[in-house]
Amino acid sequence: MSVLDDLTHAERETIREQSAPSWVEPMLATLTEDYFSDPDWIFERKLDGVRALGFRDGDRVRLLSRNRNDVGASFPEIVEALAARHPGGDDFVVDGEVVTFADGLTSFARLQGRTHRTDPDEARATGIPVYYYAFDLLHVDGHDVTGLPLRRRKVLLRHLLDWDDPIRYTIHRNRDGEAFRREACEKGWEGVIAKRASAPYRHTRSTDWLKFKCSKGQELVIGGFTDPKGSRHDFGALLVGYHHGGDLVYAGKVGTGFDDETLHDLGSSLRARERRTPPFDRGDPPRDGVHWVAPDLVAEVGFTEWTRDGRLRHPATWGCAPTKTRRTWCARSHGAWFREHRRRERPRGGGLERRQGAVPRRRRHQGRRDRLLPPGRGPGPAPAP
Repeated sequence: MSVLDDLTHAERETIREQSAPSWVEPMLATLTEDYFSDPDWIFERKLDGVRALGFRDGDRVRLLSRNRNDVGASFPEIVEALAARHPGGDDFVVDGEVVTFADGLTSFARLQGRTHRTDPDEARATGIPVYYYAFDLLHVDGHDVTGLPLRRRKVLLRHLLDWDDPIRYTIHRNRDGEAFRREACEKGWEGVIAKRASAPYRHTRSTDWLKFKCSKGQELVIGGFTDPKGSRHDFGALLVGYHHGGDLVYAGKVGTGFDDETLHDLGSSLRARERRTPPFDRGDPPRDGVHWVAPDLVAEVGFTEWTRDGRLRHPATWGCAPTKTRRTWCARSHGAWFREHRRRERPRGGGLERRQGAVPRRRRHQGRRDRLLPPGRGPGPAPAP
């Protein structure tokens, strides 16, 4: 019996015969600050792990990252689970995320203990448990099903696999996107993915999938900057760090969140503070194309989490101020961060209202993005070891 047996005639018109594919380009979400609720959309928890497509063709099972790297050796128990007997047979391609947990939250930092393992036994020996949250079905039983509406694909997915650990079905909420995002942020999740329920699976970045993110923020010391590239002017990225045990520890580069005015004003301030030697006492900052500065400016940086080696993950600046007087601002608001992200992640051909279908009118979030740095706060604490 095939999971396709219950498709209507109209639904069968949207699928096509297809031999087992060797690769499928994954669908990617577009970042937005416009959070909304709509009965024509579903909302899933945004997981902080490794995106992976699961391919099964008879006895052959592969687990490939979004960059087409085979990550099966890093997560052998997931490969074995996909290779087990399933109600939907042995010919399918599923989309999902590999995660692990720390204190009840998905943790990319902890997952790094397994991501670069090339020996399955060594991966298991780390003692880091992993799970595969499947959220979409692209191919099954000799057919490409990406033309079906998302809600229908999720029904087929639900009936395809046995949902025993480490394979888990990604549940969703209907309609209430704003309430779900508030809940996600209160629980410390990374955010929510909004998906148009009627949309096909598109092999590109699309506005049919939208990211509602929850970002952490922390003040970090600016210790240098890189040269600009391309059309960028004044500087490329900030090199930032944090104080720990009397040392200034390098934490990473922050290259987004700057509008033209900020690039000019902050660039002038940085050039006036240039020095010959790096201010960082620990860490491994880059050396090529770098200008060191006196560490007397701090930037408030948004990021998703600290990595295991003490680096920022997905950083973007929210604003910055002198560490002592705090009398002038070198960035105006958190809004610059959102504007830069929208420009960087928006697909070619327009904004949120594209020919794929109009995104529903929604209330614009009026939270952190309009907040300036509060005076009197020093650089944040060092990350937990």
